[in-house]
Amino acid sequence: MTHSTHAALTAALTARWPEHRVAPSLSRISALMHLLGDPHRAVPVIQVAGTNGKGSTAIMIETLLRAAGLRTGRFASPHLSDVRERISIDGEPISEERFDEVWRDIEPYVAMVDEERHDGVAMTFFEVITGMAYAAFADAPVDVAVMEVGLGGRWDATSVADPAVAVVTPIGMDHMHILGSTLAEIAGEKAGIIKEGSRAVLAGQDPEAARVLLQRAMDVGASIAVEGPDFGLLERQLAVGGQVLRLDTAGGPVGDVFLPLYGEHMGRNAALAVAAVEAFLGSQPLNPDIIVEGLGAVEAPARLEQVRTSPPILLDTAHNPPAARATIDALAEAYSFDPLVGVVAMMQDKDADEVLTIFAEQMQHVVVTTVSSTDRGRSVEDLAAVAESVFPPQQVHRAPGMAEALDIAVMLADTLGMNGGVLVAGSVIAAGEARDLLTAHGDES
Repeated sequence: MTHSTHAALTAALTARWPEHRVAPSLSRISALMHLLGDPHRAVPVIQVAGTNGKGSTAIMIETLLRAAGLRTGRFASPHLSDVRERISIDGEPISEERFDEVWRDIEPYVAMVDEERHDGVAMTFFEVITGMAYAAFADAPVDVAVMEVGLGGRWDATSVADPAVAVVTPIGMDHMHILGSTLAEIAGEKAGIIKEGSRAVLAGQDPEAARVLLQRAMDVGASIAVEGPDFGLLERQLAVGGQVLRLDTAGGPVGDVFLPLYGEHMGRNAALAVAAVEAFLGSQPLNPDIIVEGLGAVEAPARLEQVRTSPPILLDTAHNPPAARATIDALAEAYSFDPLVGVVAMMQDKDADEVLTIFAEQMQHVVVTTVSSTDRGRSVEDLAAVAESVFPPQQVHRAPGMAEALDIAVMLADTLGMNGGVLVAGSVIAAGEARDLLTAHGDES
């Protein structure tokens, strides 16, 4: 199978009903799973939902499981550079050949579901890629599948499985046009991953969201572990390349845990990941050596990832106000750029005013641009108008695309101070496009 054939196949898949549009039903994915012999029941599942931190928490869960000697599958969304990133086995995206093989195996069955037109809709891209993941994990086979929810929880295609452990990261206001206009409504959608027989592991939440999650767990008889009383981040210290943590675990406090990521939010995600793995293994607390090994091996692309020096260029996926707050606080703690130049591109449905207001606490200049790989991006002029209501207009710069934006940002960082740096943020797609331009990762594996 040639790369061009893989590219054509990927283009055909992504041309299906896009994942930012939701066709709320599990009927299509359930029908596909039935035709495939129920691969979603072949391996135990740890499912991860929430507004922010899902991806990094899922990565940490996976590395801990691997450190414990288990073979892992991880499903992620969205991807930064290549659709294969969504389906990883033992920490590595599946190859182009394997991706195409899995698609060919399930394609006739997808066609059958398409013909049935459940709720008048053919299978969506997200449903197909979720089906591919479950099929690949069952075929491997893996010992455990870590499934990151795409959107919401109750109707998300990953929820065709009944998870052994249901993990909920912090919930905030995002995707309101789909999930609801209040925190309780959004929490209700995400609480849908907690099912009878599950063990619920809950990050600290706003009380409005916490009530909904706890009520759901009690309604279905799920056991509950909650950040604070049951696990948590006790202490942390900044270190070169990350931070050193002391965590409260099922076996008591574990210290001297190096995490190669910045920010309090990442430390809390690490505590949540340890609790999730301990809930999954069940019989005894994790050995501290496994916690140290697993968290020390974490690689989380585009989470304040430095991809260039001179000037330093950092990439981050922050795209809503809570994520922007976590990113800016972590950056201010770990770096002292002067000036910090932002490169920002955002989607049309995101709160650009609030995100840019938070970014402006640290950014002295911002280069606004748009993304080339989707029609969901805000136009340069639209985003510039928002930026100029937050930044002094002379500190707002425009670029037609990511390559030009990076050139302008690097020039500003180099010429306006001795310690300049660049942060690319505002959307996952923007971080992915910048990463492809600045690294060779897009060509790997």
